[in-house]
Amino acid sequence: MPQNFCDIISKRGFMEWCSDQEELGAKMERDTVTGYVGFDPSADSLHVGNMVPIMGLAWLQRLGHRPVALAGGGTGLIGDPSGKTKERQLLSVDQVQHNVECIKRQLARFLDFGRGENSAILANNYDWLGGIGFIEFLRDTGKYFSVSSLVNREYVRSRIDDPDKGITYTELSYILLQAYDFDHMYRTLNCTLQLGGNDQQGNIIGGMDLIHKKTGGRAYGITFSLLLSASGEKFGKSVEGAVYLDPNRTSPYKFYQFWINADDRDLERLYRIYSFASLDEIADIVASHEKRPGLREAQKRLARDMTERVHGETTAGKVIDASAVLFGETDVKSASSELLDTLAAEIPTGDINAPLPFPLLDGLVASGGVSSKSEARRKIKEGGVYMNGERQSDEAKQLESADVLQGGYIQLRVGKKDFRLLRCNR
Repeated sequence: MPQNFCDIISKRGFMEWCSDQEELGAKMERDTVTGYVGFDPSADSLHVGNMVPIMGLAWLQRLGHRPVALAGGGTGLIGDPSGKTKERQLLSVDQVQHNVECIKRQLARFLDFGRGENSAILANNYDWLGGIGFIEFLRDTGKYFSVSSLVNREYVRSRIDDPDKGITYTELSYILLQAYDFDHMYRTLNCTLQLGGNDQQGNIIGGMDLIHKKTGGRAYGITFSLLLSASGEKFGKSVEGAVYLDPNRTSPYKFYQFWINADDRDLERLYRIYSFASLDEIADIVASHEKRPGLREAQKRLARDMTERVHGETTAGKVIDASAVLFGETDVKSASSELLDTLAAEIPTGDINAPLPFPLLDGLVASGGVSSKSEARRKIKEGGVYMNGERQSDEAKQLESADVLQGGYIQLRVGKKDFRLLRCNR
């Protein structure tokens, strides 16, 4: 039986706004509701921030309703101007379609497309927007939008008031196209709900109004809260930038480490948003973590769950094993060559192109862990140099064949967190 999606996501902290929570909630307890989220194909990968609406769709399906993931193959040719200070660079049709196909594959990891009545649907709005004639669009859609209502939107007004920025007619048309999407899916899929980020409220209302004006029908909208970290930053960013779902943009190892490094203060909210654990289970996880926060068990559990979901169980296992070696939970001397190859792709790796024995001081310089042999000596004297997990105290230490691990590697650490590998090529 369908369940009250609004109630569940409100309690878990997803919801920021709902057009009529009481009415929609009651409807969801009676009927299967079809709802959609639009995904902007401006890049060939979604990122961690996109996973908030993705999890919203996943919960919609779990609670007996039908999710639609809409890839913006048509609207992506224009680009959503919401929250933008200047016009986006326009992509070609081929670029957008390539990005759409990449995004579709990522969405398939979260939604069930063979579930019967509430099977998820993947749609591409280029299928209906690509064939609309301009005159037809103006007569059937444009006439329902007043120019004053469009220019009174805050982000539009801010652009108009700044002569150096401005806003083009193309960008302004995006609002109408997104409304048309909602109306089209309302008529063809009985889709009565649109979900999106908190910057989409105006666009969602535009679609609801268009549906009512054209058909007299009733549609609903929900927006998700902007997820900020405890430090006040937009969640989903790392030192290198956005954390992507595509392994070619963000490696599975870095993806796993992103969750491992989650702030303790963020844990409860992250579990509520990014996991399917019950609220009682989440409370137990957080309470257990607070007793022994140094073990980071809650972060490890979340990191494993997210990495398995995005990259698969096999890949997750490899990066978890690599992380355990790197942080001393597993003896590096027992690591396989495959595991060390995984690490070599993730941490700085230098090469020794000379026969062994080879001076440790030169090896530290070759790894990039120090800038000079004098710095290497100082680090050794301070007790801050480790080789294969063991502290080094001998400045005259020579790297021997016995020090070489599987695959021809030697692991070095300078200080607490600066991990390096040396690759012995002779």
